[in-house]
Amino acid sequence: MITPISKELHTQLQEKIDYKTKPIGALGTLETIAKQIGAIQNTLTPKIVAPTIVVFAGDHGIVKNKPVSPYPQEVTQQMVLNFLNGGAAINVFCKQHNLNLHIVDAGVNGVFEKSDVLLDYKIAMGTKDYSQEPAMSATEVNTALEKGRTIVKKIHEKGTNVIGFGEMGIGNTSAASLLMSYFTKTSIEACVGSGTGLDDKGIQQKATILREVYDKHINNINTPIDVLQHFGGFEIAMMCGAMLEAAELQMTLLIDGFIVTSALLTAYYIDQNIIEYCIFSHTSGEQGHRKMLAHLNAIPLLNLGMRLGEGSGAAVAFPIIKSAVSFLNEMATFKSASVSEANE
Repeated sequence: MITPISKELHTQLQEKIDYKTKPIGALGTLETIAKQIGAIQNTLTPKIVAPTIVVFAGDHGIVKNKPVSPYPQEVTQQMVLNFLNGGAAINVFCKQHNLNLHIVDAGVNGVFEKSDVLLDYKIAMGTKDYSQEPAMSATEVNTALEKGRTIVKKIHEKGTNVIGFGEMGIGNTSAASLLMSYFTKTSIEACVGSGTGLDDKGIQQKATILREVYDKHINNINTPIDVLQHFGGFEIAMMCGAMLEAAELQMTLLIDGFIVTSALLTAYYIDQNIIEYCIFSHTSGEQGHRKMLAHLNAIPLLNLGMRLGEGSGAAVAFPIIKSAVSFLNEMATFKSASVSEANE
């Protein structure tokens, strides 16, 4: 169970922020973030320790048989190799901001050599084709959730208290659209976007396919875990378990784009207290992401038109998180700086 964030320190945190050498509220969202992280850590002097981005990768059976992506399935494996070789955007941003990076093989249709960066938690060589059958068995989805929890426990044991989530998986915008449609009660057509670059005709075709998938499975779905089992990917289910564990361990969660938010949406309907531990890094270029954020009453930090995935938005937003904690801890007060306060 996720413990609700204690409100006991809110007043003290706000007073600490208000006595800094600035007009009340002058640092805007930075003040909100500082107060949130202080409350999560239950301290007036929060710290960021060993910040880490974890990218979960998995393949989706639908891609083999249905035109839901302009890219073939093997691109998932190729991109994971790119991550391991340090050549992707997430590698660049993690290096720039001194973020630890782990890549999780949750269910990629390929085999990788051992690597210090790679965490091998493979369940199978991709999910099944959910146009024909559930994406996962009940055992597989529960295994994915537990493996996600295990990954975060091990990272937390090394001292990490801020964790960002990313993903890679050709076809996973389709899974995210199905999850979004179920949880937000939004039509499939309003959830589906271009993904990795579909044109208008491709988007319409994708929506038609996913509408058929949704209708095929909906009568067999009763719980959030059922939704993951029928529509999800191994990387999405594993990420969902990881998020739940991170919040239980009172870590700060950095949420990336459309697919990551779909995993969070699932976790939210398992335990709604998770939302208090989340910082939403950016608004994705995927139309469904904006609607998902609105459903969660989430206000993202950035809107850069990014739709890459990989945790890239979380990594780019991280310096903002760092700035919020730094000003709270290091900025002078009116008294310490001998600066006159505003007249009452």
